[in-house]
Amino acid sequence: MQVLHQLPVVKDKDLLVGVETADDAGVYKISDELAIISTLDFFPPIVDDPFTFGQIAAANALSDIYAMGGAPRLAMNIVCFPKALPLEVLNEIMRGSMEKMAEAGVLLVGGHSVEDSEVKYGLAVTGFGHPARITANSTAKAGDVLVLTKPVGVGVITSALKAGRIGARDAEAAIESMKRLNRAASAAMMEVGVNACTDVTGYGVLGHAMEMAKGSGVNIVIKASQVNTFPGALELIKKRSNRPRTLKSNMDFVMRDVAAAGISEELLMLLFDPQTSGGLLISVAGEKSEMLLSRLRESSVSPSVVGRVVAREEGWRIRVE
Repeated sequence: MQVLHQLPVVKDKDLLVGVETADDAGVYKISDELAIISTLDFFPPIVDDPFTFGQIAAANALSDIYAMGGAPRLAMNIVCFPKALPLEVLNEIMRGSMEKMAEAGVLLVGGHSVEDSEVKYGLAVTGFGHPARITANSTAKAGDVLVLTKPVGVGVITSALKAGRIGARDAEAAIESMKRLNRAASAAMMEVGVNACTDVTGYGVLGHAMEMAKGSGVNIVIKASQVNTFPGALELIKKRSNRPRTLKSNMDFVMRDVAAAGISEELLMLLFDPQTSGGLLISVAGEKSEMLLSRLRESSVSPSVVGRVVAREEGWRIRVE
């Protein structure tokens, strides 16, 4: 967010979504029936098992396409790998990624690798969607209900896991969630018809909600107690050593536009916890919200109603209550 707003604005009559609203992906119109959706994401391992890391990295990269209401179809590997590590580690990462891409119906068509001091892996993904049905983060409307499709807390849980302060069993729910595609949630929202969407990743719930609020010219109210959290996350975040480094930078960048009262410090911090392969934050008209919740549950997604969109007021962008 801090860098994108300094870039020159690129204009093209067929560029439907660019950098102005810090959306999940770029969207370019090819015809009246077809738009290309383009994104990329890569990061260092957040779990020790390379196969699981590959699954998570792929699910995370594909999520941007699902958040835009599109269907991912092509992907290219982005690999940074140390010379000292055995290639079997990279083979396992890519095997996990390929399994997740196969589940999503995505074709791997190439990629690029460089030697680096630490492992980093991810994907550049191309998807397709209808130009008139793109779910941008900048089209939320006053009166909308906000629905979140996954719990939060993976940042603090994986930090504690990597440091050996919890075991694999304690992180099992978070890991399974990160491996889960957002495809079913995306299909449900496209069937119902929603106003806006973003996926919750590195900036946390409040960071991505802030992007939605600013892009849409609205204010957002978040009901903190209604945000589902992973088991143990609230307890873990009490210890400073478990908090991801980017949690503080998220708070520093966003809190000046947040009004919060009556909630615990731990819960507020958890709303800034950086997520990997997090859920979709969906803005849906009030009269459609029950239909959306029903469709999500039918698709084995466990949604929570976490807030609402209200008309713009001066002095704050998000109120947490």
